[in-house]
Amino acid sequence: MATSLSRKNPAYNLGIKNPIESPPAIFLMGPTASGKSNIALEIAKNLPVEIVSVDSAQVYRHMDIGTAKPSTTTMASVPHHLINLIEPNERYSAAQFRKDALIAMKEITSRGKIPLLVGGTMLYYRALFEGMSELPSADRLVREKIDNRAKDIGWPAIHKELQQIDSTIASRIQPTDSQRIQRALEVYYLTNKPMSELLKSKQAHFPYCVNSIALIPDDRIVLHKQIALRFEKMLKLGLIDEVRVVRDTFCLNTNAASMRCVGYRQACMYLDNKINWAEMYEMSLAATRQLAKRQLTWLRTMQKIKEFNCFTENLPRLVLDFLKQTDLNVNRISKTK
Repeated sequence: MATSLSRKNPAYNLGIKNPIESPPAIFLMGPTASGKSNIALEIAKNLPVEIVSVDSAQVYRHMDIGTAKPSTTTMASVPHHLINLIEPNERYSAAQFRKDALIAMKEITSRGKIPLLVGGTMLYYRALFEGMSELPSADRLVREKIDNRAKDIGWPAIHKELQQIDSTIASRIQPTDSQRIQRALEVYYLTNKPMSELLKSKQAHFPYCVNSIALIPDDRIVLHKQIALRFEKMLKLGLIDEVRVVRDTFCLNTNAASMRCVGYRQACMYLDNKINWAEMYEMSLAATRQLAKRQLTWLRTMQKIKEFNCFTENLPRLVLDFLKQTDLNVNRISKTK
């Protein structure tokens, strides 16, 4: 029987000196379309939790359909946090998420509840676990210079320049990933230091005793079918119209961080007549499958996680049984007030 106070608990990997004195938290992770939201709601019916979204797309207002955002009815029945934080023309970083999440979690525990973190943005989980380096804030002028140069020579050529400056970071970034290339160069130009060097200085203290759960598909083909069904539902609900309104209201193009979200980028290309409907559909599915693959790769690198087959029968009961066997002592929560 797994208990959250054993040395197998992830708290021992999070810089927590005494897990017994730390308040509990639950992490519910998994690839897109694995059913995390439904399981979270089942947990909320049985345990005193409030949900903290770990989703880099759900932070945007007005982007509801394509991000599979919970309905207003659902958010009214169970408290949700870190949803609808910014406008689609604004930026949100992993460092900001860590700050916001820790504030939300402290408020939740002060109410005698357990933070239930749910989502598939694995970088955000890592930010919580490991902390974030003190990197400089975005600088509009520096980014404009980088963007203008990229228009002249292309992002692959800019990526080669990054390789000369910081080969470690460049090796982790695809030559077409304009957002990450831009950020790495921006950090270098602002600090005169490679980002890889600055990242070594991060320090973390995560003051929670975590029970980590991962919903893992035992059959990728079934997961891909679920991805297709979910995307078809989004289209029927009006995803294309949602993208059109958001894009026009905030004067966005595919370079905007919000429009890089899976489904939104492809819808923008369709609205610009760069691809047809069939191409938009297939490209969106392919991008979502790639996202799921990356999420599963991240999960394989994480330790001390209880895995469940996301397509097994009676999954909610199995997850709840596991949580009830662990030490979710709500009395410890009062120590963080």
